[in-house]
Amino acid sequence: MRPQVVAHRGASYDNAEHTLGAYVAALDAGAEALECDVRLTADGHLVCVHDRDLRRIGAKGLISAMELADLAELDFASWKTGWWDGEEAPDKDDRDPRMDRVLTLQTLLETARDYDRRVELAIETKHPTRYGALVEKRLVEMLHRFGWERAGAPVRVMSFSFTAIQRLERLAPEVQQVQIFDKAMNWPIIRRAIGPDWIVAAGIEMLREHPRLGPRIRKAGHELHVWTINEADDLDLCLSLGVAAVITDRPGYIKGLLDDRTAG
Repeated sequence: MRPQVVAHRGASYDNAEHTLGAYVAALDAGAEALECDVRLTADGHLVCVHDRDLRRIGAKGLISAMELADLAELDFASWKTGWWDGEEAPDKDDRDPRMDRVLTLQTLLETARDYDRRVELAIETKHPTRYGALVEKRLVEMLHRFGWERAGAPVRVMSFSFTAIQRLERLAPEVQQVQIFDKAMNWPIIRRAIGPDWIVAAGIEMLREHPRLGPRIRKAGHELHVWTINEADDLDLCLSLGVAAVITDRPGYIKGLLDDRTAG
């Protein structure tokens, strides 16, 4: 089975993660799905941001304590310009500023919906957060507006929080649930707790350190998705495990490797 190529926070190896520019680059590179983290702003907007604070972009503040209008004034891309090797940076006047600003989940969903081929989304809700269950509630409301709360929709929801995924299952039972975990010792408990149709997502380092874990997940009947697959040997391990999706910062590179390995 050929795994799906999922762009981790966009094409984030070469672009600032979670920006529209990173996701457009991922689509141009042939990514079949887009992965994002979502957090809720103080005025109730879901934004695609991994960290709880703004230190990564050289600013101060918590995402949960700021309104969308305030976040929209910030540059989310200049911390990672890619011009450290002496090349001349492109003229900012030539670049659409929307590519580098905070990205709302609504804009990302619209981008995927309007693309000229099917693009799936893997949405991770971040916990713990001061807003708790409100994150999943707002997410399901948005999916409903897109008509994506039903079976067959191009979306799945992920979290490290078992409670969050349970909550999602109650609010939108037809949306595919994905349980993420990063401690091998927790697998026996997770296996007994999760639903039979839930997908399991695991980190490549954990699977390398515990070589029997991947086969156990697959033997238990769960589809396995793995992050972060950026090198050829990581991809080869995933192929040997029958992984259904590889989550990568380098979607174009990994897609090219897959094309080579599956040619003919």
